[in-house]
Amino acid sequence: MLFPDEGNAIGQPKDGVVSSTQKSMARVHTDSDRLSSAGNKSTEEEFSGTSLAPAHSLWTTDVRSAVRLRIEDGCAEDAITVHQMFKASVEKYGNMYALGSKKNNKWEKITFSEYYQFCRRAAKSFIKLGLQRFHGVAILGFNSAEWFFSAVGAIMAGGIMTGIYATNSPEACHYVASDSKADILVVENQKQLDKILQIWDKLPHLKAVVQYSGQLQQKISNLYSWEEFMELGLDVPDKQLEDIISSQKANQCCVLIYTSGTTGKPKGVMLSHDNITWTANYASRAGDMQPADTKQESLVSYLPLSHIAAQIYDLWAGIQWGELVYFAQPDALKGSLVTTLREVCPTSHMGVPRVWEKMMEKIKQAISQCGYMKKKLVMWAMSVSLDTNQKGVQKDGEKPFLFSVADSLVLQKLRAELGLSCCQKFFSGAAPIGSETVQFFLSLNIGLYEAYGMSESSGPHFMSGPKAYKLPSCGKVVPGCRYKMADVDSEGTGEICFWGRNIFMGYLNMEDKTREALDEDGWLHSGDLGKVDEEGFLYITGRIKELIITAGGENIPPVPIEEAVKKELPIISNAMLIGDKRKFLSILLTLKCCSNMETMELTDDLSTEAVEFCKQLGSQATKVSDITGGSDKDVYRAIQEGIDRVNSAATSNAQCIQKWTILKKDFSVSGGELGPTMKLRRPVVLEMYHKVIESLYQE
Repeated sequence: MLFPDEGNAIGQPKDGVVSSTQKSMARVHTDSDRLSSAGNKSTEEEFSGTSLAPAHSLWTTDVRSAVRLRIEDGCAEDAITVHQMFKASVEKYGNMYALGSKKNNKWEKITFSEYYQFCRRAAKSFIKLGLQRFHGVAILGFNSAEWFFSAVGAIMAGGIMTGIYATNSPEACHYVASDSKADILVVENQKQLDKILQIWDKLPHLKAVVQYSGQLQQKISNLYSWEEFMELGLDVPDKQLEDIISSQKANQCCVLIYTSGTTGKPKGVMLSHDNITWTANYASRAGDMQPADTKQESLVSYLPLSHIAAQIYDLWAGIQWGELVYFAQPDALKGSLVTTLREVCPTSHMGVPRVWEKMMEKIKQAISQCGYMKKKLVMWAMSVSLDTNQKGVQKDGEKPFLFSVADSLVLQKLRAELGLSCCQKFFSGAAPIGSETVQFFLSLNIGLYEAYGMSESSGPHFMSGPKAYKLPSCGKVVPGCRYKMADVDSEGTGEICFWGRNIFMGYLNMEDKTREALDEDGWLHSGDLGKVDEEGFLYITGRIKELIITAGGENIPPVPIEEAVKKELPIISNAMLIGDKRKFLSILLTLKCCSNMETMELTDDLSTEAVEFCKQLGSQATKVSDITGGSDKDVYRAIQEGIDRVNSAATSNAQCIQKWTILKKDFSVSGGELGPTMKLRRPVVLEMYHKVIESLYQE
């Protein structure tokens, strides 16, 4: 084994629903049996009554208003609500398993029919608690079946569902709950409840809080355990729920996604039923996800559901295509994810770039600990795979003999160690992924499909897939969507603009920001710079707001230079280019270090890869503090040589890095330098390291 076990794997999950789930389902079946004739309408009957709410504009900032849908020749499918999508899936996949949760070391699974009934029960309980039409239900906690029930139930009950990042401070939670007029907050455990208790009296709309995991540690008025919550609405008539469901229109808001707020206040991105149902259908097709009646896909849910990428991929596409979603443990990103992947062997997996980078670092560390012959064999197999994949030989037709040998002898075992032996589709989204990471996984015969989009485009607008794969692009536009390039320069680079059924309704109560994002014709301006080749593949070259404009007036996109530095210097974890309104460029560097597996706090210890880098230079450094401040001449010399190599490829002198410094600790989510999806928060870094930056520019 290349990797030590990270827990007691219990093998493949057994079919059948475990007894504790069966007990909790007894009441659901009773509820189901009592469904009124309205609740038993066939999907065809329900769809035939579909109409859109009156609307005059493509956008709005009022959560109660509707918008005109962008239905046109290339995108003419009927608009449906979230409930209609779910009802259609229950009719097709009702007896198939939908959700898997690990309880008492065993996987418990429920079917789509049971899943639907749990959502109805949650909806009735929300109604009982006084959820008002278009008011919020905010969910704060790690991914779980209860998260899904709350999300869908909130929409069925006529509310607006919004997720809150589990890492948010009480103040950040207050902003989202207040802005969305949250009538009910659903929290995971005591830790999250404690945040809400600090702000409860500042939330005039808040009527109740529901805790879905762990025992309630105190008796507070309007605080409910999950079991108590699910009992609350049992006496709510089916007709009352059906009337609310029937009143919903596809061009009305049902979901709020709050941008992570790298600059200024988070913005509430309003998504309509049609945004959700259309994107779940078409974006998934672009990624070659299969409907369950052809082949049931399975995946592990672990990325924050308050982010659009995970929400579309795990929750909404899961319902649309009849996928089996397993929930990872809350400590997934602290080390248990691979254990879960090994147990369930998903057919599809998505990670943000940092997740793929962590996997890469783990594999490299394991390889470095192998014996000489085993290491040589692994390196040979990986080089054969990389060479074959880069040539694109194995896409069609027969695979070369050497590649087949390398894959079956070595690479299959490596993928199995990661829990990806059955995985056919690998996605990366939410932030740009580095070329080194993409190449590394190609050497394992894993092609990472990059998705590019925004919260404002309901997730992916461009996607790579089996039929649209070309490095280093992020694929082609999703079928049914359109794009255009604005303000194109002489090299063909311009701002990427989006059009389609996936384009958001507007920012909640923010007219100025909405008008900034949408032009007069309704095109969404991404703020990203890119170019499209003759085959329609998109290449991201930078971000307008991130563009560094030097004192000499030169426009410099920082990301390519930062990536080049990290590629030249494998000891570097993060690099951030500085130089806006400055005479020259400088760069902040952080070193790869280890983190405490319990707290996820970064330590002073260098990572295995970083220590190995130092050893090859003749340095004895094992800690970040052994190097910072110029105390390790060998490492500083090597970094300067790497910077010199990057500078030698610069297109002009203005694009050369003149000065650099190593920070005392790496960037992190808890430190504030990275957002929840590991995106670099440049304005925050500029503020945090203001003194360090100024010292670089002192004469």
